[in-house]
Amino acid sequence: MNHIPSAAVTQRPTPGAPGPAVAAGAASRFSKGSAAAVLVCWLLVVFDGYDLIVYGTVQSSLISETGWGLSKATAGTIGSMAFVGMMVGAIFAGRMADSWGRRRTILGCAIVFSIFTILCAFAPSAAVFGGLRLLAGIGLGGLVPSANALVAELVPAKWRSTIATLMMSGVPIGGSIAALVGIQLIPAFGWQSMFLVAVLALLVVVPLGLKYLPETLAPAGGGVMGKRKVEEPSGFSSLLRAPYLGVSVLFALATIATLFAWYGLGTWLPNLMQLAGYNLGSALTFALALNLGAVAGSVITAWAGTRFGPIPTAIAAAAVAAGALVVLVTGPPVTVVYLMLVLAGVGTHGTQCLIIAAVAGHYPGHLRGTALGWALGTGRIGAVAAPQVGGLLLAAGLGVNSNFLAFAGAAAIAAVLLAAVGLKLKSKTSTSPSLTGASNV
Repeated sequence: MNHIPSAAVTQRPTPGAPGPAVAAGAASRFSKGSAAAVLVCWLLVVFDGYDLIVYGTVQSSLISETGWGLSKATAGTIGSMAFVGMMVGAIFAGRMADSWGRRRTILGCAIVFSIFTILCAFAPSAAVFGGLRLLAGIGLGGLVPSANALVAELVPAKWRSTIATLMMSGVPIGGSIAALVGIQLIPAFGWQSMFLVAVLALLVVVPLGLKYLPETLAPAGGGVMGKRKVEEPSGFSSLLRAPYLGVSVLFALATIATLFAWYGLGTWLPNLMQLAGYNLGSALTFALALNLGAVAGSVITAWAGTRFGPIPTAIAAAAVAAGALVVLVTGPPVTVVYLMLVLAGVGTHGTQCLIIAAVAGHYPGHLRGTALGWALGTGRIGAVAAPQVGGLLLAAGLGVNSNFLAFAGAAAIAAVLLAAVGLKLKSKTSTSPSLTGASNV
């Protein structure tokens, strides 16, 4: 059998893609085609962030205007449906991205979340609406690990942490857009209009993806690819055995803790600030401060992650978030409250961005999508639990500060777990450098 260059095996030209796929070339340069693909992935992440926050903008309208008989408790349950779907989507789409290819998985997830988000505008009942949010969540959850796996292969290794972190700025940017758009659309056109915005993703961004996204992983088969599959097994079983077991578990637990803090704040902050005595306008401004901090955190941690490494920077970011939330418990002046919420946004979202960058840099290419799906999928346990725990603490009469302390505790736990990741990777590097040859953490 004639020798086939590895680039020809792992990089197949795709109709509409910018020439040959660029994973191997990315090791030394960042082409215009790669930049276009990364931009498309970022736009899809913006819509992902929009779709995550959009439910919060329409929740009060659903309770008061639909006649579905929703209470705050049942509305909260419906709000969790998308996170449940994201947990399923993140776990399985990462595996599909490694098996079927990044491009097809990304586009499939984008189409799924767009269609089911649009259908939410026409839901006749709370049960149907919740089901549609669950199905949309599957697409939402699958998009981020698949897109990050693709981006990690398109950029030079030295820029991988920076680009992965910056790309995740799309989540809070999308959330901020949802809040700002809601101010205009909901009074004028009703809550349904907020879900129809997903038409833009379906009609604009998905076609751009068809044109610019390359395929960076050929389907498994015979010949060289079949041999690669034998020599380098992929799938969750590979993550949960040596040499990846310990790190995979720690990454998952750190993601659970980080998403608990981030989504807990995102869900409860306006309500908490109102309970603390602020009016609704001020409470929404505090929420905006948190999201702007998250956007800033994407930029700051991208720079710091490249300079100091994603794991050390993530430890510092999680510690900053924990400290800022503890300060809120002391009842500081309003200026300090704003500052602490910005720091909480920088720390919580920044930590999650850095975890993604660390996972993308640590695992070899044939496991990268699966590993990202594993971390983000299991991490959604924190996203599902946070709204429920926050409500239970308030229902128990423990007050606003109990929520801030719970979210601060989660951020502190994330810092400890990430420190354990750093120690484990350092030990692994010193004992067997070949195991971490592909790492950039």
